[in-house]
Amino acid sequence: MNHPLRPIGIIGVILIMLGIIAMAYHGITYTRKETILNHAGGEYQQTVPLPPIIGVTAVVGGLVLLAVGSRQ
Repeated sequence: MNHPLRPIGIIGVILIMLGIIAMAYHGITYTRKETILNHAGGEYQQTVPLPPIIGVTAVVGGLVLLAVGSRQ
């Protein structure tokens, strides 16, 4: 039996991939330029930490959506 993947299943797969990426990287790093009183400023790197529970929750939620999408 060949069943096409429904939109809810596609969202589940995307959540699983994002969860795995979140668990692998542990945070998002970006560079911010700052100018002080029209003089030379600097570039600062900042990291926004991602707790592992976010990645785990995304993977589990994706698995649930994938299961629900395949049952319909």
